[in-house]
Amino acid sequence: MLEERSFATVAIASVRAQAENTPPPRALWTTAQLGRPLGEPNDPAFQRRVLMAALGLLTDANGPVILRDFTEDPPGWSDRPGWVPPPTRAGPADALAAEVMALRPAWERARARFGRTTVGLALQPPEAWAGFIARCLAGEEAVVAGHASAALAWRFLCDDVKAYYGEAGQADGPAPSSRQLDNWFWNATVAGAALRALRVAGMESANNGLRTVAGRFFVPTPFVDNG
Repeated sequence: MLEERSFATVAIASVRAQAENTPPPRALWTTAQLGRPLGEPNDPAFQRRVLMAALGLLTDANGPVILRDFTEDPPGWSDRPGWVPPPTRAGPADALAAEVMALRPAWERARARFGRTTVGLALQPPEAWAGFIARCLAGEEAVVAGHASAALAWRFLCDDVKAYYGEAGQADGPAPSSRQLDNWFWNATVAGAALRALRVAGMESANNGLRTVAGRFFVPTPFVDNG
């Protein structure tokens, strides 16, 4: 409709097959991580190159459908040599709570280093997360004050857990790649296993909202079947 009214448009696509099937009048596909079509945070030079490539399609007259590839991988895709995740020191007793608290010093350092945090959506402190997840896995549609539904409470808890671990993993030295952080979280932490279990619990719930958020937002597709 915008194009019919003489407004030229261009999309930046993270999933090429989706762009091919839609298809928009113009689209630039990037190799960046899903959710980061312009690449990594704090890399304005790379982000500008993506934007300029996308805007360049506005002058291309080869349509009506134009699909181009931006094949330069974001620098953040390159693994950082020698990166070691922060220690979790989780024991068998109450492993998730122990792991979360073991990471607290690294998370505090990251928050001080970057002057911000994205943790806080769950409206629960980190020390409450393990108990909340345990209630959910026991079959309770657990909620917290401030969220209108169990679906929102569960979704924002998952967001906070992932943000907390991701920030802790960047507390010291040069940043690891997104791939390193993801592989560590989903394949080597108690929290990653807990969120996969929470996804299963949500999808098996009779609550339609829980089924929706569990299937769409808890676990990235490459890690759904791990563990």
